[in-house]
Amino acid sequence: MSSVVDTQEHIRRIQIHGDETAFSELYTLNESRLNKFAYSILGDREVAQEIVNDAFLKIWIGRQDLDTIRNVQVYLYVLIKNACLNHLRNTSTKKIKELQLVETYYFRLSVDPSHLLISKELEARVLNAVNQLPPRCKLIFKMVKEDDLSCNEVADILGLSNKTVFAQLAIALKKLDDALRGK
Repeated sequence: MSSVVDTQEHIRRIQIHGDETAFSELYTLNESRLNKFAYSILGDREVAQEIVNDAFLKIWIGRQDLDTIRNVQVYLYVLIKNACLNHLRNTSTKKIKELQLVETYYFRLSVDPSHLLISKELEARVLNAVNQLPPRCKLIFKMVKEDDLSCNEVADILGLSNKTVFAQLAIALKKLDDALRGK
């Protein structure tokens, strides 16, 4: 309980007085825990550290408005979770674009037009099937398949049980299989 009181006192000192020492102490109290959290999502210590530092930078820059944040601990976790997911999404998108470029180059060299047409049709069916999934099912599918997060990580991030994540993933895969088979 003293950590919550300490945090509130640090926040008050940072907001009212622009107290750099209080900010440094707040960082020291929370940095290790938040780094572990970010690392559990990203699997990259350097990027996790950068995201945590960015979150604290946002706290410092927006210090005048800290009284609008009800729970700074939760705020930091959500800020870091969202930054991690954005990083994964951007990284995943970049990898997909690189892969598409390689595939396009490869197809131009070695595949006849009929195979390319079939591949584009299959890709469109998969994309359509993913877009038809219910929102939570679609989110879980994308987090696992596109962002390369484990089912356990997705369960932790979304506050769901592992069983729920596995069930939603199974539903998504079944619907994709049905769409690809033309059912």
